[in-house]
Amino acid sequence: MSGSAIKLCFVLHNATETFAKLQQAYRDSDLPRAQCFRWFKVFLEGRESIEDEPRDGRPSVSKTTENVVRVRDLGRADHRLTVRMIGEELNLNHTTIHQILTNESKMRKICAKMVPKNLF
Repeated sequence: MSGSAIKLCFVLHNATETFAKLQQAYRDSDLPRAQCFRWFKVFLEGRESIEDEPRDGRPSVSKTTENVVRVRDLGRADHRLTVRMIGEELNLNHTTIHQILTNESKMRKICAKMVPKNLF
C-alpha cells in the first residue's frame, strides 16, 4: 500500500504533502511519518521498484502461519496470559510472541496483559 501510493504522490507532491494525503486516504493505516519520508527519499534518489530489496539476516523460522494462529487463539482464549506465559506454553521466544500479538493480532499491552486494540 504505502510504497505504491508514495510513488504515485512522488510525482505530484513533496514529502510533507504526500504524508498528509496518505493520512487522509488511509485513516486506519499506521504508517510512520519517518517511513513515508524514507520512501520519498529513495524515489528521489532514482529508485523505481516498490518491492523490498534482499537484505542480510536470518529469516524467522518461528513466525510461521501455524504459530501465528496458535498464538492468536491462545491469546484470545485467555486475556490474562502474559507474553512469557504464551511463549512457555507454545515453546516460542517471547519476542516472537510479542511481535505476533502486536503486529498480526493487533493487540497492545495494558499492564502485563495483551488485549485487542479495538477495546480502546
